[in-house]
Amino acid sequence: MSVATTRIAVVTGAAGGMGELITRRLHGDGHRVLVTDLAEDRAEALARDLDPAGRTALPLRLDIGRKADFEAALARVREAWGEPTALVNNAAMTQAADLMTLPVEDFTRVLTTNTNSVFLGCQVFGAAMAANGHGRIVNLASLAGQNGGTATGGHYAASKGAILTLTKVFARELAAAGVTVNAVSPGPHDLPVVRRTVPEDKLAAVVAGIPVGHLGDPAFIADMVALLVSDRAGFVTGACWDANGGLYLR
Repeated sequence: MSVATTRIAVVTGAAGGMGELITRRLHGDGHRVLVTDLAEDRAEALARDLDPAGRTALPLRLDIGRKADFEAALARVREAWGEPTALVNNAAMTQAADLMTLPVEDFTRVLTTNTNSVFLGCQVFGAAMAANGHGRIVNLASLAGQNGGTATGGHYAASKGAILTLTKVFARELAAAGVTVNAVSPGPHDLPVVRRTVPEDKLAAVVAGIPVGHLGDPAFIADMVALLVSDRAGFVTGACWDANGGLYLR
């Protein structure tokens, strides 16, 4: 088992919601964290809050649809700290929509953005980690990609299903090089994005349909990610860890 001496994590969509919780948890666990987000000002604010001196947290604007941005993130990590040991592909485009009236342009944009982000992140950072003989990649999937969606659009559900497949593809490719690739698949969680994108009456119906009777605690997703990026997680790869309140059982 290869053990990283300096833990260096990159989180996409790190400046808010689930990404911020994951970022704070990893930083609290001792990782140096590159805080990446399309909203550069928010990434800067979070990095400054984590470490005003900029020794253990740095911000970077990252567009998840651009390979060059992932390459720039890798270069920034190497310049500041060394070789990355963990990547969390968290960023995604979320948009509720009616399936039968969903414009093809919207379908293509959400599907491409969310799928490409994981593909590019795994490709760029997976190669770097493989060359170094150690790495942990965690992709944020979704219950929607397993059961077809409870409140989100068909484009979002399709993209999250594709992320689960990409997780397996990269897990198989990188396993022999000491790099694990796993997914975490949350169901409805108590996050601002959920309350913002799902109408109140529809959200109430979603909660009523959850077997445990409430939305999930997003801090627990951060716990799951922290465990999957730990040095001891080397025997887990190609897996999908579910947290959905009993909405999808397997």
